[in-house]
Amino acid sequence: MKFHLFMLALAGVLGGVTASLAQTVPSWPAKPVRIIVPYAPGGSTDNGVRPVMERLSSALGQQFVIENRGGASGMVGTEAGVRSAPDGYTFFVVPVATATVLPAARKMPYDSFKDMVPVSKVFENTLVFAIHPSVPATTMEEFAAYARQNPGKLVFGSSGLGTLTQMVCESARFAGKFDMLHVPYRGGGEALADFLAGHVQVHCEGNVLPHVKAGKARLLAVADNERHPDFPDVRMLKEIWSDADAMSWAGLFAPVGTPDVIVRRLSSELMKVARDPGLKEQMQRLAVRPAASTPEELAASLKTDFERYGKLVRDLNIRMD
Repeated sequence: MKFHLFMLALAGVLGGVTASLAQTVPSWPAKPVRIIVPYAPGGSTDNGVRPVMERLSSALGQQFVIENRGGASGMVGTEAGVRSAPDGYTFFVVPVATATVLPAARKMPYDSFKDMVPVSKVFENTLVFAIHPSVPATTMEEFAAYARQNPGKLVFGSSGLGTLTQMVCESARFAGKFDMLHVPYRGGGEALADFLAGHVQVHCEGNVLPHVKAGKARLLAVADNERHPDFPDVRMLKEIWSDADAMSWAGLFAPVGTPDVIVRRLSSELMKVARDPGLKEQMQRLAVRPAASTPEELAASLKTDFERYGKLVRDLNIRMD
């Protein structure tokens, strides 16, 4: 009888512990989730995030609401994310350049390793080297020769100082031994508009690809690990000049202190969403592809590219202070 009473008491204690643990694991998400995108609408970062968040909203039954906070090459929006409440209802997208290039080029208000918690990659995207049809060149070699013959005439636009779109153009310029002037914009959408209008002659962001198909731009190279399936005859930049290369991605991060159980849940859900073949097809049209990961995998990519792009910034002597 005593043993029976002991087991009943133990069951009651364990039941209480289980109930207590259940209360500590939040029913997440219980309300809309804010996703800070540190660039204006229309650029590759915004284009890559929106379809992913639409599917995440459907999968989890709460809206994942994008808030565009552009400025300072992604630093403004990233700082806003870093300083947000760590309650699991604010996350922020950080493109690789914002996390790795900017710290090598200027003093930062946050630390890429101490002040943000990796959740998952969101996408990888193809960067390009495209020219306005008014430029008389059909290959990178012809473009380089034309640029050398016309110093100061060619201008490239980027989505901001210290962005990977700038790095692609700069690394091509450096490797091909030609000069171009740089005009930074607040985002890739603004840069694209001026490129299509002929105000700048070179554009290095993947959001130009639909316009290549329409004959409004000429694609000379892609910056990626493989050729683009829609343009298989266009060479990778590193096939032309081995020193000219860049690989772009954007990751989702959380403020420090965000419960790990929420971070892990969101990472897991993003990996499910990334397997959607319809999402892959939709994003490919904009030179973007889903690339979800574990928090540890995102942290490893951050470390590798922090070293890689830091060296490129030093080689090109890029300073933003």
